[in-house]
Amino acid sequence: MLANLSPIDPHTIPDLRTYLRAIPDPRSLRGLWHPLDAILAICSCAAASGAKTIEEIAEWGQRAPLRLLTALGVRPHPLHYRRSPAACTIDRVLCRINAHALDAAIGAYLADRHHATTATGDDGDGATDNARPALPAIAVDGKALKGSARLDQPRRHLLSALAHHPPLTLAQSEVGAKTNETRHFLPLLQGLDLAGRVVTFDALHTVKEHLKRLVKGKGAHYVAMVKGNQPTLHAQISGLPWGRTPIAHTRSEKGHGRRESRSIKVMGIADSLGGICFSHARLVLRVHRRQQETGKKQTRETVFAVTSLDAHQATPADLAAYVRGHWAIENSSHHIRDVTFGEDACTVHTGSAPRAMAALRNLAIGVLKSAGADNIAKTTRAIRDLPEHALPFYGIGYEPDLSGT
Repeated sequence: MLANLSPIDPHTIPDLRTYLRAIPDPRSLRGLWHPLDAILAICSCAAASGAKTIEEIAEWGQRAPLRLLTALGVRPHPLHYRRSPAACTIDRVLCRINAHALDAAIGAYLADRHHATTATGDDGDGATDNARPALPAIAVDGKALKGSARLDQPRRHLLSALAHHPPLTLAQSEVGAKTNETRHFLPLLQGLDLAGRVVTFDALHTVKEHLKRLVKGKGAHYVAMVKGNQPTLHAQISGLPWGRTPIAHTRSEKGHGRRESRSIKVMGIADSLGGICFSHARLVLRVHRRQQETGKKQTRETVFAVTSLDAHQATPADLAAYVRGHWAIENSSHHIRDVTFGEDACTVHTGSAPRAMAALRNLAIGVLKSAGADNIAKTTRAIRDLPEHALPFYGIGYEPDLSGT
C-alpha cells in the first residue's frame, strides 16, 4: 500500500516540529520531562497510524523503538533508556494546550504542504490539471463532535476551511455553545491568503456582509448556495426563466450501487439589466441532480447558487466542479474522521482535548492525501504495523538500526 504513494523524501518535506515549537507549553517547568513538540510529534505519528484514542496514541509510543523516539526528540532517561509519554501525560497536555495555537500551527504546516503540492502540479490523486478549474477553491463547512457531549455540556462544534484539491484543512475554529457558525465565518478566513481563490459554502453563510468582505477585503470569489434563509434572493433566482434556458453542462456517474446525473444551467445577472439584490453577484446557477440506488426509486433535487465569477472566469463545467467539490469535502474529510478515526465515537470531552484530537486527525488526513493516499484506512493500517513509516510523512528523518540483522 505504501509503495503506491508518491515518493516521500523527508529532506524535501518541511519538518512538522518546526511549526509545533511555536505552540506555548501549558505546563509548569517543575517536573517537566517530555518536550511539548516531542509529545505532539508522537501524537501526530500515531494519528497517521490510525490511532483513535489517547490510549492508542500512548500505545504507539510504547511500541516505537528507542532510535525512533530519539528522532522524535524524546529526552533520554538517567538510566540510559528512553521512555515515551504515558497516556495520562498526553491527556493532560491535550486538555490544557492552547487549541488556537495548535490549529494555527497545523494550518500553517498544511498550507505550506498544499502550496508545494499545487506548485508541482501533483496533488496525489492522479487527476490532470485540465479536469479542474483554473482557480483553486476552499470550502467552509462545520462538523459536530458527537462523542464530546455530556449531560452538563453540549457537544462541541468545529468550523473548518478545507482546500478542494487536495483536501487539506487550512484553518479550524470552535463554535461556542451560545453562538453559531455564521459569526465565526470571517474570523476563520482572516489569516488565509484568499486572493484569486474561490470560497464555497452552504446557504448558512450566504450573508451579504460576508460576501462583501470576501470580494473587497480579501480579493476572493465565492460560490454560495441559496435556500430559504435568504427568501428575497431565493424568490428572485427561482423566478428567473429557467425553462427557456438551455442546459450548459451535464455529467453522469455510476458506482457504489447507484446512478447519478447532474445538470447545470447558468444565467448572467448584469446590474444594468435589473440584477438581483446581492453583493457582487454575476452569475446564478441552477443545479439539478437525479440519483437512483439499486432497487429504489429515483430521487430528484434542484438547488440554486450565486457566484461572483464572470462567464470569462469560469466555464459551466468549472462552476459545476466548484459545487460538486464543496460537497465532496464530506467524503474526503468528515466521513474519514468518523469512519476511519472514529471521531463521533470518541468520548474525549475535557478542556481542549476534543478540538486537539480533531486537529491531529486533520493533520494525518492532510499529509496522507498530499502523499497520494486514496484509501486512508488501508494506508493507516499499513503504517500501524511499522511505526517508523510515519515519520517521513512529516519531514522527520529516521535511520533504523540495522545492527544484528
